[in-house]
Amino acid sequence: MPNFHRVVVTGIGAVTPIGNNIDEYLLGLQKGTNGVSGITLFNPEDHPCKFAAEVKNLQLEKFIEPKESKRWDRFSQFGVIAAKQAFNDSGLEINESNASRIGVIIGSGVGGLLTMESQAQILSHKGPKRVSPFTVPMMIPNMATGLAAIALGAKGPSSAVSTACAAGSNAIGDAYRLLQLGKADAMICGGAEASITPLGVAGFASAKALSFRNDSPETASRPFDAERDGFVIGEGSGILVLETLENAKKREARIYAEIIGYGTTCDAHHITSPSPGGTGGAAAIKLAIDDGSINHDQVDYINAHGTSTAANDKNETSAIKSIFKDRSYLIPVSSTKSMTGHLLGGSGGIEAVACILSLTHNFIPPTINYVNPDPDCDLDYVPNNARDTQIRVALSNSFGFGGHNVCLAFSKLN
Repeated sequence: MPNFHRVVVTGIGAVTPIGNNIDEYLLGLQKGTNGVSGITLFNPEDHPCKFAAEVKNLQLEKFIEPKESKRWDRFSQFGVIAAKQAFNDSGLEINESNASRIGVIIGSGVGGLLTMESQAQILSHKGPKRVSPFTVPMMIPNMATGLAAIALGAKGPSSAVSTACAAGSNAIGDAYRLLQLGKADAMICGGAEASITPLGVAGFASAKALSFRNDSPETASRPFDAERDGFVIGEGSGILVLETLENAKKREARIYAEIIGYGTTCDAHHITSPSPGGTGGAAAIKLAIDDGSINHDQVDYINAHGTSTAANDKNETSAIKSIFKDRSYLIPVSSTKSMTGHLLGGSGGIEAVACILSLTHNFIPPTINYVNPDPDCDLDYVPNNARDTQIRVALSNSFGFGGHNVCLAFSKLN
């Protein structure tokens, strides 16, 4: 049997609709802050959905040279800023002796959609000679990884994951596996997304995936509520620094938590709809639990995928109940998407950060806007107010279009 390395979290960074750094994000989670408002990134007048969860008041110049930032898509800006935050938080140093042992994996469901859209407009109206030479490097979904590696000097295993709304969690899980196997000493990983564009919003609206609660956007993201009518599109990035326990101890790093389990599956069922009964999600949860040798009674919190769509919330509830049986009713389950909206490929990153903050600060973020119970969703969804409690193990679920399912398991370091 191989001698697997234990893997710990030593740095966290976040750019979100409820906070542009870890302190702000933590406060937002504790207070149940609502990050949803009318769209300002473009004129939504002709759109059936006119609201989103935007990142606001982000000071790019603190992290990226203004000339450089103009050559980066918005999703890459978010990813690099969150990566720099996490890297600085970890106290990790990269030099000639260790650069090849430190890598980057940042997932994105869509990549540079803003660049694709704007340059397509230029091509259509002004012709091919006016298309920017930076178009391709700005729009490809691996560029958040590439730019973060360049900024930090990380020359180890680097890649990008694009499994829709599971991308950020897959990136963390894949980085975890590399560290377990001893292929790296540290990994910078998570997700980034910036899809609040005319095409992004129109596409999801046409697919009937979004909420159309234009008269009350602040209550539109209501996971597990009986009157949920779709998700609210969000943007941002969440990044972790993972290290082998040996490497972290060697440099006397502060350790937030340990990642102990990773499960990933595919429904092989439908391009957008989850498998009936949440069987694929349940299989991912079981794999993560088995991977971490976790007893059911050790799980004290589940950060749900919880999109606020009819199909996801019902099927995720079924998935949890199929694994935990009667104990399902004793496990707090909350959706932080009620506050941040749905960051698509970036959601797994900020939700992993939420789990780590929950473990570190012993609280469970709420599911805000929960008013009307749904008989099909009958678990403890931590309605409307955060809850102080001791947490030993936290699970984070992410499910994506194409049937991609991921569950990550985090625990306090024992």
